[in-house]
Amino acid sequence: MDRRTLLRASVVGGAAAFSGSLWVGAATAAPAQPGTSPYGPLQPADAQGIQLPAGFTSRIVARSRQTVAGTSYTWHYAPDGGACFAAGAGWIYVSNSEINPGGGASALRFNADGSIASAYRILSNTRKNCAGGATPWGTWLSCEEVSRGYVYETYPQGGTAAVRRAALGRFKHEAAACDPDRQVIYMTEDESSGRFYRFRPTTWGDLSSGTLEVLVAGSATSGPVTWARVPDPDGSPRYTRYQVSGAKKFNGGEGCWYADGTCWFTTKGDNRVWAYDAVDQRIDLAYDDSLVSGSAPLTGVDNITGAGSGDLFVAEDGGNMEINIITPDEVVAPFLRITGQSSSEICGPAFSPDGTRFYFSSQRGLLRETGGSSPRCPAATRSRTGCRRARTPDRRSPTTTDR
Repeated sequence: MDRRTLLRASVVGGAAAFSGSLWVGAATAAPAQPGTSPYGPLQPADAQGIQLPAGFTSRIVARSRQTVAGTSYTWHYAPDGGACFAAGAGWIYVSNSEINPGGGASALRFNADGSIASAYRILSNTRKNCAGGATPWGTWLSCEEVSRGYVYETYPQGGTAAVRRAALGRFKHEAAACDPDRQVIYMTEDESSGRFYRFRPTTWGDLSSGTLEVLVAGSATSGPVTWARVPDPDGSPRYTRYQVSGAKKFNGGEGCWYADGTCWFTTKGDNRVWAYDAVDQRIDLAYDDSLVSGSAPLTGVDNITGAGSGDLFVAEDGGNMEINIITPDEVVAPFLRITGQSSSEICGPAFSPDGTRFYFSSQRGLLRETGGSSPRCPAATRSRTGCRRARTPDRRSPTTTDR
């Protein structure tokens, strides 16, 4: 099977639940270099202004500040991190709202054929909810990207109130990724001197108590690491990132994704994708734009997710508005590009549970330099044999790509 076929046939259940032999351990390999995409070159922009490989199509599934088609729900403003969850014969896509105050998160429920069944709020009255992560037990961890921010455990199916999980620490949270093998949750911190954390719940599946730890290492970009307990997860009066001597600094932690023994995370301050080998407890660079031969295809690294093919999908905040892939054989190349939205960023990449739809958002969409806005939302991409939904909730417009 080629990589296209693997992608169409893969099952992606959630950030924490996905693993398998298709993932090739890249933690000790050289950083990725530009090459030919296994999906082929990008084609001219479609009606949504999205350039996709041949065989993919896109559609918008929601627009910020507008009513979601077929529902009475108004989609939120400034969408950010997101994930998909199985729901009966269909699935749910959740999306954070990166506004302050207000924040929170919303959900879109889809039928088996990809049509929208409903839309609703799952978290309200929080602050600048940026990224987060899915848990193996089907909840969404929505993270506040503010000083001494909290993590909220939310319930995509609806009907259950979100719960503040203070034990996961109070800092400028960005993303989270669950490691069911070691029963820990990894978290990034969006500070120029941010740290990389892990949380050990007292009981796996219950986030009400546990131990917060921080990664300790030297200044090198690769090598063995250790973990140390954070004495005061509340971060007051001393911020968590300053409490442990030797805690390694990461310049602007962003997306986070775990699969098959490796936690991949990004840092926007230096345009890097890191690989933490949880088995051998070491870190290495999977990508660094300063180490690229020639022009770097991936800049402004942000949210990250993975597919059954073994490819990583990294969204750009700025750059030239692309989602780039990094293949197991260390090739980095554009997978899609949004045109005409240079003042925006791509957020919330996530695959539907069957792997046929790919969702994402353009946070500020078509917002023009003049300050005018015309909200848009999610879109989807599809192929001849399936459908990837790339939804792009935004002040202006989201899109979807399908095969």
